[in-house]
Amino acid sequence: MKELSATLRLQFHRDFTLDDAAELVDYFAALGISHLYASPLLTARPGSMHGYDVIDPTRINPELGGEQALQRLVAKLRENGMGLILDIVSNHMAVGGDGNPWWLDVLEWGRRSPYAQFFDIEWNSPDPLLEGQLLVPFLGSDYGEALQQGTVTLQLDVENGALYAKHYDHRFPITPPSYGEVLRLTEHPALRTLGGHFDALKTEPAPYVTARQLRSELAQLLEDGEARRQLEAALQHYDGTTAEGFRRLHALLERQHYRLASWRTAADDINWRRFFDINELGGLRVERPVVFEQTHEKIFQLIGDGLVDGLRIDHIDGLANPRGYCRRLRRRVDRLSAARQSSAAPTEQGVHLPIYVEKILAAGERLHDDWGVDGTTGYEFMNQVSLLQHDPAGREPLCALWSETSGRPADFMEEVRQARQLVLTGPLAGDFETVAQTLLAIARGDVMTRDITLGAIRRALLELIVHFPVYRTYIAAPGRRPADEPFFQQALAGARTTLNEADWPLLDHLARWLGGEHLRNVPPGPLRRLRRYACARFQQLTSPAAAKAVEDTACYRSGVLLSRNDVGFDPQRFSASAEEFHAECLQRAEHFPRNLLTTATHDHKRGEDTRARMAVLSERAPWFAERLRRWRELASEQVSQLDEGAAPSPADEMMLYQTLLGSWPLTLRSDDAAGMQLYCERILQWQEKALREAKLRTTWAAPNGAYETACRDYVQWLLQSEQGRAVRDEIAAAALELAPAGALNSLAQTLLRMTTPGIPDLYQGADYWDFSLVDPDNRRPVDFAARRAAFAPDEPADALLQSWHDGRIKQWLIGRTLGLRLSAPRLFSEGSYLPLEVRGAQAGRILAFAREHEGQWLIVIVPRLAAALIGAEQLPQIAAERWEDTQVLLPEALDGHQWERLFCATTVRSERASLSVAQVLDCLSVAVLHNVSSPGESKQ
Repeated sequence: MKELSATLRLQFHRDFTLDDAAELVDYFAALGISHLYASPLLTARPGSMHGYDVIDPTRINPELGGEQALQRLVAKLRENGMGLILDIVSNHMAVGGDGNPWWLDVLEWGRRSPYAQFFDIEWNSPDPLLEGQLLVPFLGSDYGEALQQGTVTLQLDVENGALYAKHYDHRFPITPPSYGEVLRLTEHPALRTLGGHFDALKTEPAPYVTARQLRSELAQLLEDGEARRQLEAALQHYDGTTAEGFRRLHALLERQHYRLASWRTAADDINWRRFFDINELGGLRVERPVVFEQTHEKIFQLIGDGLVDGLRIDHIDGLANPRGYCRRLRRRVDRLSAARQSSAAPTEQGVHLPIYVEKILAAGERLHDDWGVDGTTGYEFMNQVSLLQHDPAGREPLCALWSETSGRPADFMEEVRQARQLVLTGPLAGDFETVAQTLLAIARGDVMTRDITLGAIRRALLELIVHFPVYRTYIAAPGRRPADEPFFQQALAGARTTLNEADWPLLDHLARWLGGEHLRNVPPGPLRRLRRYACARFQQLTSPAAAKAVEDTACYRSGVLLSRNDVGFDPQRFSASAEEFHAECLQRAEHFPRNLLTTATHDHKRGEDTRARMAVLSERAPWFAERLRRWRELASEQVSQLDEGAAPSPADEMMLYQTLLGSWPLTLRSDDAAGMQLYCERILQWQEKALREAKLRTTWAAPNGAYETACRDYVQWLLQSEQGRAVRDEIAAAALELAPAGALNSLAQTLLRMTTPGIPDLYQGADYWDFSLVDPDNRRPVDFAARRAAFAPDEPADALLQSWHDGRIKQWLIGRTLGLRLSAPRLFSEGSYLPLEVRGAQAGRILAFAREHEGQWLIVIVPRLAAALIGAEQLPQIAAERWEDTQVLLPEALDGHQWERLFCATTVRSERASLSVAQVLDCLSVAVLHNVSSPGESKQ
């Protein structure tokens, strides 16, 4: 099997199965991919389009073809010397519905269920109505209303001898000790007798096994038609639409281990940890050994059987102890790998199984290097490339344009702080209250702090999290780690700016309780357990608070330039210098040289080429401002005036026009009715999500129909009406005017992803231009057959440039570069990174660096901020003479060196230890020069 060199991310679901992927392996191999990088493959909720809602971690999803299909895919990969990296979900499982047997068992038995310890449930709630019960917020209306309307019904599972309540797709098991009252409503002697046996479960010390036997007896009894008829008739006594049935059904449900409630209660009353604020995803306590083993059993079997060659851990920051989890996982994976390799062929021994974590790194934050992982999934690289491609000169005029147009602050952090307050007092209020109540218990456990009130704790805790600059800290027994301390202090300083001075002393207590001292300083017992629990839940709160506030709110409220609003980005920063980019590459090469590098993911808000084109607006801010004002004026009559203001709002208009400019398909004509219909549907889907995520005029929980309809009408007028044709023509022309510079940005970012330190990750479909928007748009079906048929790695660059709209030039660039990676693996995996100085008239528009390993050299040169140099030819190419005297300086040892050009069938020679940019970029405006064997000479 090849060394890990490049990955390709695939999203599996019932319409794209493991066998579908197997048919494409030959193409992926030809492209230069060493490992497929699969979305979660364990059994998910039926119809899942992403696989993160696992309901059974013990088997491969049958909708994807099951384990046999996985074996067929891996066999095909092995034929091509390729491996498989698997995405796994350690933080949560899908709950609700009727498919997760572990969750259903918890509902049935409460704390007595062996799976009760699997989920992160707070059984000892301060709410007397929830003491010992699990809040189940899955009802579509208020509890009483649901019973009264008959949408909660008592049902009989004949095959399994079980009773359960049903609400649409949700199943709520009735605990067996409650069966007796139902069975005694029949006149059937055997059923009534069995009912007494079920009653006895109430006092039996270990009823779990006995109940299984009794249910089996009930199932046998129900084979008799009369017994079944009588029991089904008895269920009618629990018809909530009648007064007596309502009373009976309510009384029965009140005796269960759960409390049924409206979905709206979850934000305030939830007593179990979710994935963010999603009721259908329940948090797991994977830090417990039994949970770790049972949730990973299938994963470990797949690794041991040689089917999986690496892991990607979803949402690592959701875990109570990410470091402990990763280190435990690394130890197990290494043991399995060693056992697997001891029986492997000599050529296959010594292969390292990488582990990657999905982690958002804030500005100045580094992944801890003692977790035993190989790096992150690469969001930070996506941000670094984006910063490199934004012109700092555009920041001030675009900020001014945004403030003038929207009336909202251009300060992104102000939006973030407002959004954090919103989510902490809204969808995450229940999680916030759990932390506050735990801190109150800590305060009352010490005579010196027992006068601290819950209200004061809530105020101080809120401001602390509002100002938190990172997703979370990583508190261990000795307390906060030194690397995290500056971030915590920054949050404390921020909290003091907005908190009443009388509450400042409480911040010092919070700093101490939340990891400010070694746990050994706290006496063993309840107080130490409270401290440990508070630290864990605090960290598991700051992470979703950040994600919901930044990614799912502020990024949809702030529209200075949308190419700077994406997952893992720091939109407060507009641009970065070449020197800063080099510094990040050097840092990565030293600490995580195998880090994944991505520029597109299944979670991105805009496709990599959409962002690359939008970035050009930073170079043409006055041009964009002029057009925005003109288009808004031309469409002004389409803006509705509602009681709460204009619809769409000026802010939403500005974000819409940016989105159109960035995503307009290269081949779409404004008079193409069928094409415009499809594009309009995509834009409307994006618009609905953008408006609701912003939570300003409409939300997912309470959609504002009038506002959404007005915004939808505006888009349809713009994109489909004859009256909007003039504006539409101008938008299309403007998008195509930006497109060549955007495509050149795309080629540059694609090349940087494949040549800087790390492992390039290609997202499905991004081998061609990717002008997608937020999911589900970025998960649309990919026409791999067309890509495979069109792939021509030996075609000359100039021919591909002339037809650049079709995307083959990008595919060709990827194939050529990944082929070079395969031919010289050590140069890329172990080679040093050397920033190269650039001088001359256009020095600020060039980034260059070298890679070196044992005498093998690679020189990479790409343009940046070069829109002004694009000619009237409307190609993603800059004429050589426009580079004037710009030179890339090389180490003296490379003076006079002859270089092979990866993208042109010629060589160049360095003179006076430098390279002429005009000479190097004459056939394609990105370049790779090397002195290693070409892809065609590789002996793989």
